Amino acid sequence: MQVRSRTMLALATGAVLGFSASMAGNVLAELRSGAEAADTVLPWEDARLLAEVLERVKRDYVDGVDDHALMDQAIRGMVGSLDPHSAFLDADEYDEIRASTTGSYPGVGIEIAAEAEGIKVLRPIEGSPAFQAGIRSGDLIVAIDGEKIGVDVNQAIERMRGPAGSRVTLTLARAGTPSPIDVALQRAQVAVHSVEHALLEPGYGYLRITNFSETTAADVDRAIADLERACKGGLAGLVLDLRNNPGGVLEAAVEVSDAFLDSGVIVTAEGRTPDSRFRMEASPGDEIAGASLAVLVNGASASAAEILAGALKDHHRAVLVGRTTYGKGSVQTVMPLSNGRAVKLTTSRYFTPSGASIQDTGIAPDIVIDGKETTPDTTTVTSDREVRIALDALKSRSRLARADR
Repeated sequence: MQVRSRTMLALATGAVLGFSASMAGNVLAELRSGAEAADTVLPWEDARLLAEVLERVKRDYVDGVDDHALMDQAIRGMVGSLDPHSAFLDADEYDEIRASTTGSYPGVGIEIAAEAEGIKVLRPIEGSPAFQAGIRSGDLIVAIDGEKIGVDVNQAIERMRGPAGSRVTLTLARAGTPSPIDVALQRAQVAVHSVEHALLEPGYGYLRITNFSETTAADVDRAIADLERACKGGLAGLVLDLRNNPGGVLEAAVEVSDAFLDSGVIVTAEGRTPDSRFRMEASPGDEIAGASLAVLVNGASASAAEILAGALKDHHRAVLVGRTTYGKGSVQTVMPLSNGRAVKLTTSRYFTPSGASIQDTGIAPDIVIDGKETTPDTTTVTSDREVRIALDALKSRSRLARADR
């Protein structure tokens, strides 16, 4: 099932770059000769035009421009113009890519979001320095190491991250506390799990995948084992929530698909290079032993999430519930460059088991949910209207399966 080479890893991620990316090693240069080499050489007229434009900008632009910054922007423009998903990554962006793919990073371990009143703590990650220090959901971060911050989430994340063992102090505004409080933290390697689960009612479980990283398949295995222990008699059905999942590592989505399928094609892909053309199939074994499966999707379920949803739908293994998915049918590969930089290029177009491309069309659910969307939240899952609709669909499938038997 692996399409991974020694140097690059395929990604299937949505429009958000953030935490949907991949680790890679060193690029191996290929020696080319003859006509092939001639085809790869930039025509001298184009090279001269580029040099002329750079010289004009350097000489005549109203403000002075740093040579390195100018070239960096030229490269970004070149790669970014290819499609919405290809991008040039500087060293910091590439570091974030690698950290997110492995499912861990050095920091304090909190999820944050920008609110009108400031940077809000969504939740501390269990076992992290922030969790152990008693930081709470709803706390507002007003300063880091004594310096006030605004609502720039990326800047806040950058300032909170650092080498494991180093220290950082967060100043928090907390409801019910009259004055801000300082919390000193020692950074550590934080494990970020992309899977959450809960028991909806006896026999029926809920499993949410927020994105696909290298740890996702193992997290799914653990979540299913926990749910089966809680059910005692085994799972009768499972709601798999892929709402707002932007994608991630392609291999992770394939492994999760394989967990619910006994056989058959999961995904195929076509591209120009041998590594970009592949076919992945399921191996025998269904981790929930054929229990009914409902998959929740919406317009923000993208790429790797669509690979999973498409495989389960095409094999009639699950009923899809919700709204039409995002519609991203391409695969990106992160390729390292010199000085810690990288380029993320679209290298393949993938197809569901039926041979369909979902590019720009998405996957239509079997059961469409209208009205206001609800935000996935494991703490309120039992009152989530869309989860209840999926659960009702599960029960209907379970009754039909029993009647067939």
